[in-house]
Amino acid sequence: MLLLASASPARRRLLEQAGVPHRVQVSGVDEEGIQDQDPLRLVQRLALAKAQAVADTLSAEAAWPSQGVLGCDSLLVVQQEVWGKPRDAAEATARWRRMAGGWGDLHTGHALVRRPAPLLAVVTTRVHFAPLSPLEIEAYVASGEPLACAGGFALEGRGGLVVERLEGCFSNVIGLSLPLLRRWLDPGVLAQAAG
Repeated sequence: MLLLASASPARRRLLEQAGVPHRVQVSGVDEEGIQDQDPLRLVQRLALAKAQAVADTLSAEAAWPSQGVLGCDSLLVVQQEVWGKPRDAAEATARWRRMAGGWGDLHTGHALVRRPAPLLAVVTTRVHFAPLSPLEIEAYVASGEPLACAGGFALEGRGGLVVERLEGCFSNVIGLSLPLLRRWLDPGVLAQAAG
């Protein structure tokens, strides 16, 4: 059993679709309180803070999930600027005007807290966005989807229409690198998922 320290429905869906046994406990970490100039260090610090906050609530040895506590956090870097979720529709629109037709790097920090020490990694996927007209940008932002996602798009939703190409891990863009998780989990979990 894996304990996912995330409120993200997309991460839950990824684990469900992959057949990874898990449960969810939201961390409640104040993400604004964690700062770092380096986006790779920032997503790693955020992921670890989320996983550790949930792990710290597990008092009894019996309460520990067999596969550990997983925390993740994603950020998009476009033109050397770090973007999390847009604050509002105006910010999402302004970002999409810059993103359209260009590239961004989606970084996801992963932290699996288990004994004796946590496993940490950042996975980066390059994303090429479609060239969009102002009307297309307006319609996508009006859908509301960009306001709920790091970088202002959801690959598994309408955002799949505005992404031209990916270089790297597909599931990482949704919020969790399944190939990385496979390497971290005990082989018995994958056999259980296949059965």
